[in-house]
Amino acid sequence: MSDSAPTPGDQDPAAAPGLDESIRQFGHASRETVESAKHTLRSLRRLASMEFALARSAFGRALAWSGVAIVFGASAWLLLAATLIALLHALGLSWLLALLITSLISLAVTGYAAWRVSFFFRHTGMHATRRQLSRLGLFDETDGEDPDAHVQVPGENP
Repeated sequence: MSDSAPTPGDQDPAAAPGLDESIRQFGHASRETVESAKHTLRSLRRLASMEFALARSAFGRALAWSGVAIVFGASAWLLLAATLIALLHALGLSWLLALLITSLISLAVTGYAAWRVSFFFRHTGMHATRRQLSRLGLFDETDGEDPDAHVQVPGENP
């Protein structure tokens, strides 16, 4: 069959590029590789920078919600709880039942505030940066701690 691809021994020596052309091609490929590496590092630096900004913002919001939970739980709620307990007792409930109802309301509000804090603290994990570093083979930490570590990106082969 004459349609088969030529093997290296079948090539005409005159058709092969000269040494200077091979060196130029090698130099060009090297420059492209270096430029690609620079672009990758710039993109990774930009990603890390954006994630640090997100982490700072999320940390600030988490602290703000923590402050709300502390202020609510420590000052205003004491007055409101005392008023509620007195009202419930005036309506005929025992002191024990009035205290129990007020305590359950306090626990519910505290639970909601704690949930909001944990929601914003999740943004401080820098999941996208760790995922990209892992794809580059750096800091590969597949301990199951990061739920986003094995996310399939559309168009990417498994």
